[in-house]
Amino acid sequence: MTPVLVPTRANGYQGEQDGIHVTGPDGLDALVQRLSPTYTGEAVDRNRFLAESAYCPLPTLVEAARELFKTGELRQIHRARAATKPAVDEISRIIHVAAQTKSRHLILLTGVPGAGKTLVGLQTVHAHYLDDLAVARDGSSKSVPAVFLSGNGPLVEVLQYELKAAGGDGKTFVRGVRQYVKRYSGKRSLVPPEHVLVFDEAQRAFDVDKMRQSHKSETVGSEPAQFIEFADRIPEWCVVLGLIGGGQEIHVGEEAGMAQWLEAVQASPKHNEWTIHAPPGIAGSFAKQSVEFEERPTLNLDTELRFHLAKDLHGFVAGLLGAAKPNALRTLAGNLETEGYHLRITRSLNAAKGYLRERYTGDRQARFGIVASSKDRDLEKYGIPNGFQSTKRIKNGPWYGDDEDAYGGHSCRVLDTCVTEFGAQGLELDATLLAWGSDFVRADGVWSNANARGYLRSAKVKNPFQLRLNAYRVLLTRGRDGCVVFVPEMPALDETFEYLVAAGFRPI
Repeated sequence: MTPVLVPTRANGYQGEQDGIHVTGPDGLDALVQRLSPTYTGEAVDRNRFLAESAYCPLPTLVEAARELFKTGELRQIHRARAATKPAVDEISRIIHVAAQTKSRHLILLTGVPGAGKTLVGLQTVHAHYLDDLAVARDGSSKSVPAVFLSGNGPLVEVLQYELKAAGGDGKTFVRGVRQYVKRYSGKRSLVPPEHVLVFDEAQRAFDVDKMRQSHKSETVGSEPAQFIEFADRIPEWCVVLGLIGGGQEIHVGEEAGMAQWLEAVQASPKHNEWTIHAPPGIAGSFAKQSVEFEERPTLNLDTELRFHLAKDLHGFVAGLLGAAKPNALRTLAGNLETEGYHLRITRSLNAAKGYLRERYTGDRQARFGIVASSKDRDLEKYGIPNGFQSTKRIKNGPWYGDDEDAYGGHSCRVLDTCVTEFGAQGLELDATLLAWGSDFVRADGVWSNANARGYLRSAKVKNPFQLRLNAYRVLLTRGRDGCVVFVPEMPALDETFEYLVAAGFRPI
C-alpha cells in the first residue's frame, strides 16, 4: 500500500516526502500508472468502492430530506444504514402490528446527538415503509398513513424552504407542532387523517404551563397529553413515535422531561388499549406502571453519525462543559485534530472569519456561519448581531441553504448575521464561528451564568444554569468538521479563553 496525498488546488506531481507521494488532481492518473505498472487485476468498481468505503459520512439533514422527497429513499450509506436500520425495522414492525391488532402504541426512540433520530422519523413517514397502510376513511381517497411533526420552528422552516426549491410543497413533508396542536385542539370533532404521528425532539415537549401561555387557552394540556388525546380520536388503531435526544432542553417549558409521556398515556380514557415501547436506558420510567410496556434495545441509536471526522466530539464537549481538567481534554482535542476536526480559537472576529473563508475557498457547497447565545448581553458591541431584534429578522431557509451571492444576501456564508441556539438546534453547518458570550463564563475555576439575561417572571424556569449549559452544548456541536470560537477582548472572558486554549482549542 502506497500513501498518496492529493491537495485539491495543487498542480502536477509535487514529489515524495517521508514515503508519501504528493500530487495535484491532474497528476494522479500518471502517478497511479507509475506506482503500479505491472498490475493486471480487475479494475475496482467505482460504485462498489463508494458503497463499501470506510469513509461514509451521513448526508446533512437537508440533503437527506431532498433525497427522500425526490426518490422515496436514502442513499445506501453502509455506516448509516447499519446504525439506523434496526430501529427503522422495529418501528415499522410495531406500526404494522398496531394496524393488524387494532391497538394503540407509543414508541420512544432515543439516541445521542447526531445519531440520525430525525432521519429515522423522516424515513418512517416518507420512505414507503407504510404505503400498504394507507386507507380510505369516510368514503374519501386514501390518506397518507403518517405525518412528521417538529416543534423546532427553524428546522421546519429550513426543510420546507429546501423542499419547495426542489419543486415540492414542503408543508406536506414536515409540519410544525404548534400549528398541528392549534388545529386539533380547537375543534374536538376533528380527527387526524393519519394513523401515525411522529413527534421530533419529544423530550422537549412543552409542559402544561407553557402550552397554556403559548396557545392563550386554559383548556389545553401538555404537548404529550394533546398528542395522546389526538391519537385517541383516530379510529381503530394509532401509533405515536417520539424521537428523543438528551441534554438539549433549551426553551422555557421544556424541563418537565419524559414523565409527561407516561402521565399522558395513563390519563387517557383508552389507556388499556395502549402499549409503550422504549429502550433499556429509559425503561425504568415506564416499567411497573399501569400501562402495558415493552423494552426494545433496538430503539436506541448509540452511534453518532453526523460528525464523520469527530467520533470524540461529544465526549470532548461533555468534558468541557463539565469543567474537566484541561489535560484530559487536550487528549480528546488531539484525537479530533488527527481525525481532521478543527477546534480553533481567536480574540479577533476578522481572524475567525478569514480562517473560515480560507478553509472553504472554492467549495461553494460548504456552509459556515456565526452562532451565539441568546442570553448574552455584550456580543453586539463586538460585532455579533445576536440580539432579539437582529435574530428575529433571520430567514432560516435562505440562511442555511442559499449561496452567498444569492439575491438578498441572506446566506450564512456572508458572515454578517447570526443565529442563536434556538435557530441552530437540530440543524448543522460544515463549520461554525461560535461567538462566546459573557452569559456563560469560567470564574474561579467553575462555569457561571451570573451575567446571563434573565427570564420573565412568568417563565417558571426550574434551572437557568442547566438551560445555559445545554445552549452551549448545542452551539459547540453544530459544525460537522470544525468550530472556530471567537472570544471578545473583555476581562470577564479572560479565564474562559485561557481554559479553552488549555483544553485544546488552537489559537489562530
